[in-house]
Amino acid sequence: MTEPTAEPLPPPSPRLLTLSFATAVSAVLLAVLSVLPLPYVVDAPGPTRDTLGGDTQGPLITIDGASTYPTTGKLLLTTVSVFGGPGHPLDLGTVVKGWLSSSSSVLPVEAVFPPDESQKQAEQQSQADMVSSQENATVAALEELGYTVPTKLTVAGTADGSGARGVVQDGDVLVGLNGATLGSFSDLSRAVDAIPPGGMLTLHVLRAGVPMDLPVKTTDDGHGRSLIGVLVDPTFTMPVDVKIRISDIGGPSAGTMFALGIIDKLTAEDLANGVVIAGTGTMDLTGRVGPIGGIEQKMAGAVGDGATWFLAPAENCGDVVGHVPSGLHVVRVATLHEARLAVQAIGADPAAAARTLPTCTAG
Repeated sequence: MTEPTAEPLPPPSPRLLTLSFATAVSAVLLAVLSVLPLPYVVDAPGPTRDTLGGDTQGPLITIDGASTYPTTGKLLLTTVSVFGGPGHPLDLGTVVKGWLSSSSSVLPVEAVFPPDESQKQAEQQSQADMVSSQENATVAALEELGYTVPTKLTVAGTADGSGARGVVQDGDVLVGLNGATLGSFSDLSRAVDAIPPGGMLTLHVLRAGVPMDLPVKTTDDGHGRSLIGVLVDPTFTMPVDVKIRISDIGGPSAGTMFALGIIDKLTAEDLANGVVIAGTGTMDLTGRVGPIGGIEQKMAGAVGDGATWFLAPAENCGDVVGHVPSGLHVVRVATLHEARLAVQAIGADPAAAARTLPTCTAG
């Protein structure tokens, strides 16, 4: 009995060949990409630090030259832990994990870092931002408390297309504006704000020690405020010696919580009064609270460290709505004065503060 002869298989179709080849190539590319470094960073909730507290090395904030008072609450600065970036590139697996986790805000892929930026450059910029943040926080806090902070306002540059270009020179020292003396950066900011965009003003400067009057036309900053177009390098004479000791955190986003820590320590009233209040936000020399990145991770980190309140920059409200962890009250703040009043209200009566303090809302 003869065995049946198997019929030959038909030749593969061009479509099947193309699909098989594409699958093989994709598999090879995926294998290569899984081990190649990618220029992304992944964020996660980072540690917090109590600006009213300290560690084994001592308090985070020390003040000499003025009376300080006991505090019982906590004012937590919040951070983001970053995986990847210059010197620490991610592989594809970590990036994909971040994308898949983005819906829960645990490990979102945040941004692409500049491919030509080194780890050293990134760290240097981060530390420079932190130093500037501490100085701004100190000046803003002291002025909020009524101290005068004498400031030398030296011009370090002028903006292209501004009224100061070609009129004001690097090294000029600003000493007055429209006949009024400038003793601080806040004086300069308030004086310029009083002039409508496109208006003329007279800057009184010292150029190599010689007094000069310089006419300057203001420009619009895009939001209805005037700019004179000078970059100022301020030098401060602090009436109180404030030292902030923190070495493992970079960037400018802790400015608001540093300033509040200084204010609480210098205020006889126990402002936080036993409540754990976290927050974030940059701080400029005029007391403005500025927006930051990673606020979703910072709120999660705050709750993890026991905070029941969170101070959020007003300009970050779009990132806050819909992402507030359970049990956390968020207060919207735009200035250091608003943040100070919020802490005071929370410490005095948390239940009343929850009803009356402004928060972030949709729309």
